[in-house]
Amino acid sequence: MSRLSRLWPLPAVLTWLAAWGLFTSLLHSGQSPLLALGCACGLGVVASLLGSSWWRRLMIGLGFPLLLLVSGSVSLPAWAWLLPLLLLLLIYPLNAWRDAPLFPTPPHALKDLADQVPLGPGAMVLDAGCGLGDGLKALRAAYPEAQLHGLEWSWLLCGLCALRCPWARVRQGDIWQADWSGYDLVYVFQRPESMPRAVTKALAELKPGAWLVSLEFEALALQPQACLRAPDGRPVWLYQQPFI
Repeated sequence: MSRLSRLWPLPAVLTWLAAWGLFTSLLHSGQSPLLALGCACGLGVVASLLGSSWWRRLMIGLGFPLLLLVSGSVSLPAWAWLLPLLLLLLIYPLNAWRDAPLFPTPPHALKDLADQVPLGPGAMVLDAGCGLGDGLKALRAAYPEAQLHGLEWSWLLCGLCALRCPWARVRQGDIWQADWSGYDLVYVFQRPESMPRAVTKALAELKPGAWLVSLEFEALALQPQACLRAPDGRPVWLYQQPFI
């Protein structure tokens, strides 16, 4: 369990207080209530990336506008209250909620990967659902000479990931529609419910000798070649095509 998870609900409370402070300071400086609401809600939605589950992200992102609405301290048009939801959808498109939400790969989680899965210079490596780029950074530490690619559905997260990982090719797109056949290794940090889709896609598209690497969640239909342990104790499951 992460430190932020152990401190819950402190991250939510601090975010609400910060958003309220930003909102009131913008009002006092003469800005319009709508602009102040947008900036404060934007702060809350960005901070929601810290949430470890979908309901915590909702609480962090929507807590301030709900408090403001209940307080009745400002008069806004009815449509303005849709702004927080639009900002949430900008970061978390609908299919991002169906797949894995933003689960950052812990630092050094893949530190032993290259020992078990040696890849030559220029190998093609994909982080399927790269989020803010933590997985790409872990993959770069393991394979500094590989060609690293990231695929992310959210336009905003994709842009932020590209800024954090300028040495990788980061693209916006659907990991389930993209072609995996050209990659030597595909890394996923999904959730149990979406692992069967990853298995089906890996079986259909990964070339012989290519690897599927899953942090924490096992592909139950496949026989693992090995299982490593990240520094925090999470399993790292390694599967090689043909998956027998």
